[in-house]
Amino acid sequence: MTLQFDPAALAASVTPPTRMLIGGRSVESASGATFATLNPATGEELAQVAEGAQEDIDRAVAAARDAFDNGPWGRMAPADRRNLLKRFALLIEAHADELAVMETLEAGKPIFDSSTIDLPETVACLMWHAELADKVYDLATPSGPGVVSTVVREPIGVVGAVLPWNYPLMMAAWKIGPALAAGNTMVLKPAEQTSMSTIRIAELATEAGLPDGVLNVVPGFGETTGAALGLHSQVDCVGFTGSTEVGRMFLRYSADSNLKRVLLECGGKSPMVVMGDAEDLDKVAANACEAIFWNAGQNCSSNSRLLLHESIADETLDRIDEAMHEWVLGDPLDPETRMGGIIEPSHMEKILSNIEKAKDEGATLRCGGNQTRAESGGWFVEPTIFTDVTPDMTVARDEVFGPVLSVSTFTHADEGIAMANDTDYGLHASVFTSNVRSAHLASRMLRAGTVSVNCYSEGDMTTPFGGYGLSGFGGRDNGVHAHEQYTETKTIWLDLS
Repeated sequence: MTLQFDPAALAASVTPPTRMLIGGRSVESASGATFATLNPATGEELAQVAEGAQEDIDRAVAAARDAFDNGPWGRMAPADRRNLLKRFALLIEAHADELAVMETLEAGKPIFDSSTIDLPETVACLMWHAELADKVYDLATPSGPGVVSTVVREPIGVVGAVLPWNYPLMMAAWKIGPALAAGNTMVLKPAEQTSMSTIRIAELATEAGLPDGVLNVVPGFGETTGAALGLHSQVDCVGFTGSTEVGRMFLRYSADSNLKRVLLECGGKSPMVVMGDAEDLDKVAANACEAIFWNAGQNCSSNSRLLLHESIADETLDRIDEAMHEWVLGDPLDPETRMGGIIEPSHMEKILSNIEKAKDEGATLRCGGNQTRAESGGWFVEPTIFTDVTPDMTVARDEVFGPVLSVSTFTHADEGIAMANDTDYGLHASVFTSNVRSAHLASRMLRAGTVSVNCYSEGDMTTPFGGYGLSGFGGRDNGVHAHEQYTETKTIWLDLS
């Protein structure tokens, strides 16, 4: 697919949005404080963004609460909410090139991915949940004569959403779509590294006609803005996507405030299990590379552990060596680039530290392992593969969140499944086999919220996404399940006697 615009030219003309959006108005932070947003590809400052704090969260929550309690959104006919959300999605689609460039600039991801994956999926997700708004039915229960009893779903209220930096717009859509379709109002806290695109789509929501206060955006840092949102007694639910460490904090915030519902989608250390009967090793290699090098490995569901049956291990690794040539690392604004930058210097150093630790613990470095393109001023790490990885090594157990693949071998299928399940996480798993029975059994035995067979896939907006263990709990993104988790269940009992 060829891009129909010049990314570099558009990037030079984009005006970064930097103010928060509260109650339908673009405003500065109450304190006037700002913080710098940097380009991971060059290290250069993109903009100074308004820095939210407690007072700003208070203003945004008050706007969302007023819009929910007194405004038209929750009382609107579901079909009318559907139409407004569809108008919102179409406006995002109309500004897709601008938004794709903005996301590439602030997240360091390839423009090809931003333009052909992230933006289309953002629009599709909002459209899907918009269409669901008027297709969720209440229930009448069989309570006998003289009684009418119904079970209804009502919006939960004010929803806080805390977003990650790796897929800013897609993750925003995953929260906004179901929460707003269900009739809630929202306060979004984007990742401080990637605030601009979230602010921009909130501006488009206002342009689409969403009532004031329905969608608010307050940029800032986790320890201040995020904590204020998590602790706020007028927030009824928080949806969080990010690290397990921070996810634990939101559970504490809930316990220390109003026991708000907390929905966590956290980290992963996902396995790809390749059985000895896997036939298409070129397909295995292509999927293995995509699973670890897409978005420079900065993906919670990346298959960072490759578990190979010993009979096909050497040949599979040779095929991976060939497939890696397609993963061109370079300027994210170049449409030919397949792998872009690392989000910030501290994260790059964490990745490099994990690489050195893997060497020290006895893993064999097959390729990569270094910072590259340092002359650009940006932060890039080579695609990296370790072999001879044992289950006790740190690189096999801790989430690196970078382009680092650990490879281990097994002798028997049961051993491979046991190795795959030997983790505290359980977000995603892949299995490759030519045997239908083996595929089915492995899918049921693998402890993960999503299992993909003979491919690397997280599903789409129609299927629930979330994990087991340290990968989070409390709900699922996407699908009807996501819509339901932003509602309360109410029983209405009417005595007709």
